[in-house]
Amino acid sequence: MIFQKRSSPVSVENNLAELEANDTRTVDDVETVVGPSVNVEGDFASEGNIVVKGSVAGSVRTSKHLSVEQGAKILANVRAGSAQVAGEVRGNMKIKDILELASTARVVGDVEVKTLTMEAGALVYGKIMMPGLEVTDKAGRGTKNGQGKKSESEEQTVV
Repeated sequence: MIFQKRSSPVSVENNLAELEANDTRTVDDVETVVGPSVNVEGDFASEGNIVVKGSVAGSVRTSKHLSVEQGAKILANVRAGSAQVAGEVRGNMKIKDILELASTARVVGDVEVKTLTMEAGALVYGKIMMPGLEVTDKAGRGTKNGQGKKSESEEQTVV
């Protein structure tokens, strides 16, 4: 190992200023981590990223990114800007942008998301809704995502 002596003395204040100037982290890098031995019960909300390695029961909400690692469990409804799931989620998920499901992901509940990616082996039991598709019913009425209400005569018609 080679040590080199600095030619000019540097104060602690200068070192801190240099570190802060070179620090490229943003508020988005702030994370709340639920460790593998932690069990959270109740509503869990954060303005930053959330990483779940343990278990959460109640509700989970963040406007940023949610990461559910392999072996982690969420028994709650989830709202997030984006999410990556390798563990288990039992509850409805509403993801604003992208949801990535790893091969070990298990989701039981309805999913509403803009973009969904799934690896082979990921399991989802529930309804998946994605914006952008307009479905027309037999009467020619357009409904977004097929969520229009049928009239009584349509419900009784057998095709």
